[in-house]
Amino acid sequence: MYLAKRMPRDCFYLYKGTAHDAPSIQFQLPYSLPWYLRSPKRLSMARLFFAIFVFILSLHYFMAPNLAMSRTTLTSDQSALLALKSSMNLNNHDLLANNWSNSTSVCNWIGITCDARHGRVKALNLSNMGLTGIIPPELGNLSFLAKLDLSNNNFHGELANELHQLLRVELLNLSYNGFSGEIPIWLGSLSKLQYLSLQNNILGGFIPLSISNLSKLVTLDLSSNHIGGTIPSEIGQLWQLKTLNFGINKLSGSIPAEIFNISSLEVVNLAYNSFSGNITAELGALPQLRIMMLQNNFLTGSIPLTMFNNSMLQDINLSNNNLSGNLPTNICYGLLKIEQLDLSINDFSGQMPSNWHECRVLTSLNLSYNSFNGGSIPSDIGNLTTLQYLYLGMNNLQGEIPFSLFNMSSLRVLSLFSNNLCGSLLKEMCHHIPQLEEFTISYNFFEGNIPRQIGNCTFLEKLSLVHNSFTGTPYTRKYILPTKSVSSSINLFLLL
Repeated sequence: MYLAKRMPRDCFYLYKGTAHDAPSIQFQLPYSLPWYLRSPKRLSMARLFFAIFVFILSLHYFMAPNLAMSRTTLTSDQSALLALKSSMNLNNHDLLANNWSNSTSVCNWIGITCDARHGRVKALNLSNMGLTGIIPPELGNLSFLAKLDLSNNNFHGELANELHQLLRVELLNLSYNGFSGEIPIWLGSLSKLQYLSLQNNILGGFIPLSISNLSKLVTLDLSSNHIGGTIPSEIGQLWQLKTLNFGINKLSGSIPAEIFNISSLEVVNLAYNSFSGNITAELGALPQLRIMMLQNNFLTGSIPLTMFNNSMLQDINLSNNNLSGNLPTNICYGLLKIEQLDLSINDFSGQMPSNWHECRVLTSLNLSYNSFNGGSIPSDIGNLTTLQYLYLGMNNLQGEIPFSLFNMSSLRVLSLFSNNLCGSLLKEMCHHIPQLEEFTISYNFFEGNIPRQIGNCTFLEKLSLVHNSFTGTPYTRKYILPTKSVSSSINLFLLL
């Protein structure tokens, strides 16, 4: 700090530091003042003007180094970005090849946003530009960087250790590239990080414990990599986390109970791994949970009832596990916002749930490949007026298709293959469900003629009627169907 102090005989000293430091610059007022300054009033004014002069001078000494520093650090930002440019395989037609140039200000370069206060680079966004190259260590010199987005490019190689210097970064999105190596431990030092996505790379190794230090993290996405090992229980310390996505990796072990203490969680995706054990009641009870993706694992046991009482859930996918037990009859009672429900490829038994009308916004229902104990297709499914996709194949279902199913005008896919269903096809089926794109009833016991009116399903792309007992003259695709895939060749009328 620069200080001015009046000394004896009207001497003033300008010096840096505390009052005990030695003076470095001395200014002295004349001892014999002119006659026009000898009055007390004018003498006070003279001292006031001199004090102002000293203040302005000290301000210059204070600001000059900072201005020089600003110019220097902006130059270092430019050097870091030019190093990134040099590490990329650019040709003359690429935007960055000509735009990132010494002849223009860094703050005017494509993908660059500067801080208005300090004039430093605060954001670097080169997403979706088809760029190829590596991240140079110089990028760690962007000390004011708050957002780094290089997603949807072709960057490769390991993540430079120097990136740990980006202590102001809040968003780090390196998804959809070809980064390799292990997930670096230094990520845990980026204490201001709120959004971290390394999705869809070829990163391996384990989830580092240091990630639990990122107390401000809201989104953590490590999906679609080659990460192995288990989920560290310390992940439960991320109290502000809303999205947890570890899907499509090589993770194993049980799902740590500590995760269920993160009451802010809205999205949990652990699909396509090798997790085992039961689904605990605490997971289903997370108060803000909207999406839960646990498909393609080795989970066992029954679904906790807390999951069916979570009114915030919109998407549940537990398909392709080893889950068992009975499903609640009134499955929709607590799932007032459910839009997609997939419980296929498990070992659920008992009767298929019969009460469905309270799932008022359900668009997709998949219960195929289970072990329900016979029974008919619940007619209450026909009250799901927003349903577009219905999969009930391979479930030991009996009886006829309820007429109510043909009242769902929004239905696009109706898949009932490999059951014990019987009866004939409704002639006006396509009139009631005009949006039908896929109709699969193969491996059942349907009989009678194939209605010519099925040709009125103008959006139909897949029709599978094989292994039934249809009779009469088959209508060829040429005459009745504009479909891309027609499978009706193995019916009784072709075996006569």
